[in-house]
Amino acid sequence: MFEKASRMKLRFNTPVGALPVEDIWDLPLRQTTNRNKGANLNDIAKVLHHELKNDNELDFVDDVEKPNEELVLKFEIVKHIIAVRKQEIKSRENAEAARQKKARIMEIIAGKEDEALKGKSLEDLRRMVDSL
Repeated sequence: MFEKASRMKLRFNTPVGALPVEDIWDLPLRQTTNRNKGANLNDIAKVLHHELKNDNELDFVDDVEKPNEELVLKFEIVKHIIAVRKQEIKSRENAEAARQKKARIMEIIAGKEDEALKGKSLEDLRRMVDSL
C-alpha cells in the first residue's frame, strides 16, 4: 500500500497543509494541547472515515457502491501508522517497566550483599580487605 501511495504521490490534507505519506509518520497520535490545532493522526483518521462514509460512488449499472480508492488507501495507511505507533509506545513502556524492575532487583541484591558482609566476622572482613 505504501508503494501505491508513493506512486500516486498521495497527500494528506491537514491543518498545516498537504503532507506526503512519509511526513504522516511524524505526527502525534492525538492533539497535544487545546491551543495547538496542528495535525494529528486521530483527527486525520476521523476526517477520512467521515469522508468514506459520505463519499461512495454509486454505480447504477452494477447496482453497487464503489468507495473512492484514494480515500480507502489514505484511511488504511493512517490506520496502519496509528497501529504501528501504538505498538512502539507499548514496547517503550514495557521496556521502561522492565528497566525499572531490574533496577529495583539490583537494589535488593546490593542490600542482601551488604547484609551478608555485615554477618561476616571481623577477621573475615580484614582478610577480604587485604586481598583487595
